[in-house]
Amino acid sequence: MKVDAFDFELPPEQIALRPVQPRDSARLLVVDSSDLQDQRIETLSTLLTPGDIMVFNNTRVIPGRLKGRRGDAAIEATLLKAATEDTWHVLARPARKLRPDDRVLFAAGLEAQVLANLGSGEVVLKFNVGGAQLRAKLEVAGDMPLPPYIAGRRAPDDQDRADYQTVFGHQEGAVAAPTAGLHFSPEILSQLDNRRVQRVEVTLHVGGGTFLPIKAEDTDDHPMHAEAGTITDTAAQRINSARAAGGRVIAVGTTALRLLEAAVDEFGAIKPFSGETSLFITPGYKFRAVDLLMTNFHLPKSTLFMLVCAFAGTDTMKAAYRHAIEAGYRFYSYGDGSLLYPKAQS
Repeated sequence: MKVDAFDFELPPEQIALRPVQPRDSARLLVVDSSDLQDQRIETLSTLLTPGDIMVFNNTRVIPGRLKGRRGDAAIEATLLKAATEDTWHVLARPARKLRPDDRVLFAAGLEAQVLANLGSGEVVLKFNVGGAQLRAKLEVAGDMPLPPYIAGRRAPDDQDRADYQTVFGHQEGAVAAPTAGLHFSPEILSQLDNRRVQRVEVTLHVGGGTFLPIKAEDTDDHPMHAEAGTITDTAAQRINSARAAGGRVIAVGTTALRLLEAAVDEFGAIKPFSGETSLFITPGYKFRAVDLLMTNFHLPKSTLFMLVCAFAGTDTMKAAYRHAIEAGYRFYSYGDGSLLYPKAQS
């Protein structure tokens, strides 16, 4: 499948550089085949049915963008994925001059040794501390790893430390936010409870690979990045019980959806899961685990836009994005949301 089939033009002014305040005042486009409804996040509970179950990704973003020096040269390193407690794959700029055994010094006494330069900007760094000590130093030395389309236009600041976290995120390990969850406030969660919409949490630590562009011309040639996830036995049982009782499973975000689809069996039952998934969902994929998807608006030619096209239909999503652009919706991580119904499965 050609990557160019998932391209579209977005006016730059519709890329959200800050979230709306309060976060639950964002717009919500409901996409059901050819039917498009302009709603608000604050009306979400009225669109759902008692007995439905929403699946939230409870990962928490770590401030993983670091500025340091190798000798006289300035280096920026964005954490991508942990190899061990003290060793991380990072996206480095500039990376071409980093060689094995080079030392990079950061703030707060944090330093790292280069173990390998893997090319395409990816470098393996071994830090002088690991685990909780590393996390503590990142809080001092690191910035929130805002996506390039935001960070390229303004610097991260203290406000992003709150804005770029979900209110339910408590499992540290992500280097990018599960952005559909950013819309939820305590008030919205309370409305869902009052509506008797169930809530359950899973964990998928979003990796920096979510921002890497697709360089292949065909989707078959794109190597999907792996991300670590967990679905507990209790969470799996609650999802299966809700569905067996007639409730719909609503994935809050593409990360929750990918994890559920990685853990579902051929009969549609969710199994406990602990490990990595590199599931790459493109049109033609048969969904088994999820009935509705809540998600933000995604970049053209991205794996996430391909996923929503697979879920709701390519023509439907292109029409929905045209409407969103014409109606002035705000796009990407800090932008507005959508609630997607699935296309009919053949």
